[in-house]
Amino acid sequence: MITGGGSGIGRGLAEAFHKLGNQVIISGRRKSYLDDVINANPGMAAYELDITDVESINSVTKRIIADYPGLNVLVNNAGIMPFDDAARPIDETGLQSIVNTNLLGPIRMTSALIEHLKTKADAVIINNTSVLAYVPIAYNAVYSSTKAALHSYSLSLRFALRETSVSVQEIAPPWVDTDLIKKSGDPRAMPLEAFVKETMTKLASDSPEIVVDIVKPLRDNPGSGEHVFFTQFNQSLIDNPIPR
Repeated sequence: MITGGGSGIGRGLAEAFHKLGNQVIISGRRKSYLDDVINANPGMAAYELDITDVESINSVTKRIIADYPGLNVLVNNAGIMPFDDAARPIDETGLQSIVNTNLLGPIRMTSALIEHLKTKADAVIINNTSVLAYVPIAYNAVYSSTKAALHSYSLSLRFALRETSVSVQEIAPPWVDTDLIKKSGDPRAMPLEAFVKETMTKLASDSPEIVVDIVKPLRDNPGSGEHVFFTQFNQSLIDNPIPR
């Protein structure tokens, strides 16, 4: 099951798993997007689900377990990335939307499915974070913070499940050319197809953390030199801004 599977990285991963012969279930809020994906991929299933709504999560996951009792993989992928300005008052509605979608959503999805997953001989939870969990973008302060928190949660979840049949992997994408921000063909953005291909190869290794080679320097953000590295990184984005 892949949340946010109607577009972008979620759709890319869903189609890659589908091509390998897996029964893939996608979820999302936009029915038209879900319909496009399942129509293009016969045999894939889709459920409308609002990742920010506790009742939606609980009711839909119960239906999915009933319909697909063999479910043994959860990919917490759904996310939003609006720009913000931490130097000014932050809109409360927008703040709650980001936190509910990017952080509380994956935690609640995991909570709703964890007991079911533990009944499987081999199960996996995959959390889609971001390299911004390690080097934040200053004008995506809230988004970057939620991804850092989800990285922290993934570490704790992995340890807590160490004596169960459920393993935890984390995907930390770079800037991928999708509509998460604005699909623009910017040469700094990794093409979706290339990202999915490399990510799928690395997921097969059972590595706890999946980082594509191009952004390993960001993942290896040097400890005591973090502030200089962060400042240089963000200044480069000011000098060559991301299209909005």
